[in-house]
Amino acid sequence: MKNIFNKTISGSLLVLLTLSVAACSGNSKKETQDEDTQTTAQSLDANKTANGKLNINTATEEAFRTIPKVGDKMVHEFDEYRPYVSIREFRQEIGKYVDEDQVAAYEDYIYVPIHRNDSDPQTLMQIPGLDDDETQELIAGRPYTSDQAFFDALTSFISDEELATAKTYMKAE
Repeated sequence: MKNIFNKTISGSLLVLLTLSVAACSGNSKKETQDEDTQTTAQSLDANKTANGKLNINTATEEAFRTIPKVGDKMVHEFDEYRPYVSIREFRQEIGKYVDEDQVAAYEDYIYVPIHRNDSDPQTLMQIPGLDDDETQELIAGRPYTSDQAFFDALTSFISDEELATAKTYMKAE
């Protein structure tokens, strides 16, 4: 009788232990999925500027897929021509695959990094608030000895908020 009782308790404990392990592993799997989702969201956010644009030269495939009307082919094309040195180059290369309106739509989501002394007028005009004349004045003021000198020149043309965006567009030296 004692033997049967011990076997019953042992069997019950085994069932409880199995259920506990299954329950824990289920939570663990859910926690892992949540962590993966959070990591993905953080990596997408890390690719974006304050105004939500992606650096075309450093954005991940996953980040590109957040852009409307970007599928496998466009992800490949975005990547194939990197690094882009100007927005004009982006327009020319991507314009081989989609019309001008779609290229302009993509520009709502991406930017080409700006270099204070080398970027062409179209690339500088990615900075919100700049017009043609102001862009030409910035170019006439070259060379800028530092990004800060360039930002100081920009402050006479754009708002503080636009300047904050411009700073995120600068090419890392």
